[in-house]
Amino acid sequence: MKLEEYHNVYFLGIGGIGMSALARWFLKKGMHVSGYDRTTTTLTTSLENEGMAIHYVDGVENIPQEVKENRDSTLVVFTPAIPKDHQEHLYLKDSGYTIMKRSEVLGLITKGYTTIAVAGTHGKTTTSSMVAHILKVAGLDMVGFLGGITTNYNSNLVMHGSVTDNTIVVVEADEFDRSFLRLFPAIAVITSADADHLDIYGDHESLITSFKDFIKQINNGGSLIIHESIDEKLAHGVTHVTKNIYSMSRGQFFAGNITARSGFFEFDLQGFGKVEHVKLGVPGFHNIENAIAASVAASLCGVNNATIKKALESFTGVKRRFEYVIKGKNVIYVDDYAHHPTEIEAFLKSMKSLYPNRKLTAVFQPHLYSRTRDFAAGFASSLSLADELLLLDIYPARELPIPGVDDDIIFNNVTSAVKMRCTKTDLMQKLENLDIDVLVTIGAGDIDTFVEPIKNWLNTRYEI
Repeated sequence: MKLEEYHNVYFLGIGGIGMSALARWFLKKGMHVSGYDRTTTTLTTSLENEGMAIHYVDGVENIPQEVKENRDSTLVVFTPAIPKDHQEHLYLKDSGYTIMKRSEVLGLITKGYTTIAVAGTHGKTTTSSMVAHILKVAGLDMVGFLGGITTNYNSNLVMHGSVTDNTIVVVEADEFDRSFLRLFPAIAVITSADADHLDIYGDHESLITSFKDFIKQINNGGSLIIHESIDEKLAHGVTHVTKNIYSMSRGQFFAGNITARSGFFEFDLQGFGKVEHVKLGVPGFHNIENAIAASVAASLCGVNNATIKKALESFTGVKRRFEYVIKGKNVIYVDDYAHHPTEIEAFLKSMKSLYPNRKLTAVFQPHLYSRTRDFAAGFASSLSLADELLLLDIYPARELPIPGVDDDIIFNNVTSAVKMRCTKTDLMQKLENLDIDVLVTIGAGDIDTFVEPIKNWLNTRYEI
C-alpha cells in the first residue's frame, strides 16, 4: 500500500506520544487529520491548536463526517492501548476501513528513507532526540519521530530542510509489543536490554531474542551502535553490519575527564578523534552515555566533531527526562519519567553526585501492576538511595489489578530513613509537612499532573 493514496488520517488514541508525532507528520504532508482520545491533555490541546479536530467521548456519532463519507481515502491508525470494546474501533473495522497500528505506519513511512532507529529499554527517547538535534544543527535534511517532547523545539516531531530521497529519518524504536520489528534501519542504536514488558514477553530471554531479531533487520553493510554491557549478549557473531561499541569508560567510544559543574557535566569525547570539554546541556551520568551514542550516529552521517560538540552543548533535553523544574539556591526540584529500577538507580545516583551532602526527597508512582510485581525488589533497592520516600499507589494504565500486588511489596523493603505511603489526594499535604532541600518526582503514570502544583507550592513556601 502507498500512504499517498489517503487524504484523511483518523487516529484512535491521538494524544499518545508516538501517535501524535505521526499526526503532526501527516498534517505537514497536507492531509486532513482528526482523532479520538480519552482525556484532554497539554499535548492534545497543542494538536487542536495546530488544526486537528479531536473529541474525547467514544461514540460513532463523534467520528467526523469527512471520515464517514470517505472510507476508501481514509487511513485509521490505532494504538494497542485502545480497549477491545471501543465503539469507534469496532465500527471502523466492521465498515471496511484500512486500519493499521502505529508501528506499521511508522514502518511504511521510514521504508523509503535512510533510517536511524534508536532502541533500548531505557535511554532511547533522549538518545533519539539528541541525534535529531545534532542532525538539525548540522543542517541536514532530516525528520525525527520522537517518544518525548523536546524542550529545544517543544515537539515530538523535529524536521529540517526538504523531504527528499536524501532525507535522514530518526525514530524511536519501541520494543513494547515488538513494534521495532517493523523497522529496517541503516543505522541502529541499542542503549540497553534490561528485563521489562514481561507482560508482553513472558521472560527476559524472549525480550533478548526480540532485540536480536531487530539487529538482523539492520541493512546489510549498515551500522550497529551498541552499549558495551550488552554487546556480547545481543550481537555476538553479528557480521552483516559494522559494530560501534560505546560506554561511559570502555569500548571504542567513551568519555574521559568527567567533571560536574553547576548541576551539569563536562567531559572529553573519545573515539573518533578527541572532542574536548563537551559541556553537556542536560544533567545525569546516563545522559553522557546517551550523548556518546548519539554522537557516533551523527558522525556516521558525516557530521563533523565541532558541530557535534556545539549541538550537545545546546541540547536542552526532553520534557520529564531529568527536567529541572526549580533550580534555586535553597531548593532544587527535578521531574523524571523513570519507571524501571535501573533507570531510577541511574537517576538518583546522578542526583546524589550533583548534590552531595544534601537531603534527597523522592516521590515515586509505580507504573503497571505487572512491572511492580516483576521488579519489586529492584524498585525497593533503587528507591532506598533517597533519604526520604513518598510512595504513591500503583498507576494501572492498561492493566487490571493483580491479586496480592500493591505498593506494599515495594514499601516494606525500602530502607530510606523516612518513608511514607500516600495517595494522590494527600500527597501535597504530606509534602507540606517535610522540609524540602532536593526534591524529585519519578514515574511514567499521571504523576506529572503534580509538577505544576508542587512547583507553585515550592515557589511560595521558599520565596524562589
